[in-house]
Amino acid sequence: MNALRLRRAAVAVAAAAALPFSLAACSDSGSDTKAEAGSEASTPAAPENAPSTGTDMAADGPFGPACATVPKDGAGSFDGMAKDPVATAASNNPALSTLVAAVKQAGLVDTLNNAQNITVFAPTNDAFAKIPKADLDKVLADKEQLTKILTYHVVGQKLTPKQLESGSFETLQKGMLTTEGAGEAYTVNDSSKVVCGNVPTTNATVYIVDTVLMPK
Repeated sequence: MNALRLRRAAVAVAAAAALPFSLAACSDSGSDTKAEAGSEASTPAAPENAPSTGTDMAADGPFGPACATVPKDGAGSFDGMAKDPVATAASNNPALSTLVAAVKQAGLVDTLNNAQNITVFAPTNDAFAKIPKADLDKVLADKEQLTKILTYHVVGQKLTPKQLESGSFETLQKGMLTTEGAGEAYTVNDSSKVVCGNVPTTNATVYIVDTVLMPK
């Protein structure tokens, strides 16, 4: 009987001694779990709709100061021009009305509309206004000369802004024109500036320029 009592007492003492360690272990485990949870909670989640920097979009879309004057909607807007061939698209842009009149005078509307994968350097009305009126009237009355000038503004491939950085291209008139620049600033033949570039139409890429190009 005494031996049995002693054995039960020993078991009770051992259990009592082990209890604090067991409780401490549980407490530490709970603290770690809370710490981990707190750490996760303190780390802000990345917003799902973070704003884009816009750099890629700028590189892919129209650029230049004169782009601001393009209508925001309708056939003459960028979206509208993208749905039409180049001569038709230009006819819907108020800033290109003199060019369109010249293209009609030369009988090049169908030629430009039916061409595939071309680049057109399109002079603005202000570009034509730089030419003395008497000289401009003389050119407009000379269909052969007018055709040479207008086809000199057309390259038989679609050109990206990257290609304009340092380029030399044969035109439909068979002459050569050169381009240089970077970012959103480009010049053609060292004189004519691109004021609204990389404008898409169904068959062409248009670079609107501030000076009429003359064949060399």
